[in-house]
Amino acid sequence: VQVVESGGGLVQPGGSVTLSCTMSFSGGFFTAYAVCWFRQAPGKEREFVAAISRSGYSTVYGDSVKGRVAISRDLGKSTVSLQMNTLKPEDTAVYYCGAGTYQHTDYKLYDYWGQGTQVTVSS
Repeated sequence: VQVVESGGGLVQPGGSVTLSCTMSFSGGFFTAYAVCWFRQAPGKEREFVAAISRSGYSTVYGDSVKGRVAISRDLGKSTVSLQMNTLKPEDTAVYYCGAGTYQHTDYKLYDYWGQGTQVTVSS
C-alpha cells in the first residue's frame, strides 16, 4: 500500500485548507482500510486528528480539532480528504495520513503511512 498526502501549505489564521490522502495498492483495495490523519509539530508528540472507517460511515475526531475539521472518503478515487476550517497557529504541523485494518486513535495501530505534508498557519 502506498500513501501520498498533498494539499498542505501556508494558510492565514482563520483560513481553511483541504488535505488529500491518495492510496494505491498491489493486490488490495481501498475499502479494506480505515484511514487516519495525525499531525506532529516540532518538539511534540504525534497527535490524533481524525479517522474514518472502512465503510466511511464512522468518523472520529481529536478534541483539539473537533468542530473544525471533517474527514471523508471518495471510494471512486481511493482518496481520503481532511477539510480543516478556522485554522489557528497551533494547527501548524506536519500532517500524516495512515491506513490500517480498523479505525483507531492510536497511531501505532496503523500499518501504512505517507511522508507527510506541512501545514503552516501564520499571518
